[in-house]
Amino acid sequence: MTRILAYRFSAFGDVAMTMPVFREFLEQNPDVEIVMVSRNNFESLFADIPNVIFHGIDLDEYKGFLGIRRLGKELLKLYKPDYVADLHDVIRSKILDKLYVRKGLKVFKINKGKEEKENLTNVWNLDKIQLRKTVERYADVFRDMGFKLELSHQLRPQTIQKSGIGFAPFAQHKGKMLPLEKSFELVKILAQKNTIYFFGGGKKETETLESWEQQIPNTKSLAGKLNLSEELNRIAQLEVMISMDSANMHLASVVGTRCVSIWGSTHPYAGFLGFGQSEDDVVQIKDLTCRPCSVFGDKECFRGDWACLEEINVQQIINKI
Repeated sequence: MTRILAYRFSAFGDVAMTMPVFREFLEQNPDVEIVMVSRNNFESLFADIPNVIFHGIDLDEYKGFLGIRRLGKELLKLYKPDYVADLHDVIRSKILDKLYVRKGLKVFKINKGKEEKENLTNVWNLDKIQLRKTVERYADVFRDMGFKLELSHQLRPQTIQKSGIGFAPFAQHKGKMLPLEKSFELVKILAQKNTIYFFGGGKKETETLESWEQQIPNTKSLAGKLNLSEELNRIAQLEVMISMDSANMHLASVVGTRCVSIWGSTHPYAGFLGFGQSEDDVVQIKDLTCRPCSVFGDKECFRGDWACLEEINVQQIINKI
């Protein structure tokens, strides 16, 4: 059995995108096992994949250069890998890479396409093109090791009986988030014929969604009530999820649920559309030449009016459903 040590420590959505890649890679290479090192609370993402050992860590316990070096030694002693897959390529992972190269291990790292993405998000660049999908960039790491891997880019529904619509109106950055008054209006219309389940986290989001539940019949807030495993199970049972370009889109992909995704200052061209999700289910303002101005939605609006989100009409979203 060949063992690959893989790591990605970042945001939830980025880690969730590795899951379908791992699943298809291990199906096509059954004599391989992956040790996935990531944050403790992401374990449920990988629970259903045979041949994945999840090693959860608290990054606060491995601070600074010495902390990361200690982590590297612990992982080496515990797992004795044949290959190392750096799926992150940041300072933390670079420290691990160097340690493992010195120990004689073969380290393969993701090509994040930084220059291409900088060019894509240059507001003066009018020639925007689709970049390599992030899931293919993950897959390339395993291909570079010499393994065969063909991604299906197909959703795999976990349940046949599906009902209700999920809605996750929040995102980490303003550039990704439909204005809340539009989201509220959308829910009022959809809830006339469908049960709407709200997803979110954190005190403020939970309070907002509980307030909406009180105001709009046929809605139910699940914010703050489920652990990750329960949340995945619930999303698996939905007919469709409506999400910003955020982690909930990737959670829908993990459990094979169709997602209608809303994009503002970001764009599917950067490669972050959920695995198996259809471009036909993307809601965006197509004729804004300044889009995308950001890969992650964390920049201030170049124009100052957030037209990429303000100009979205809720009817565009309803038409996709």
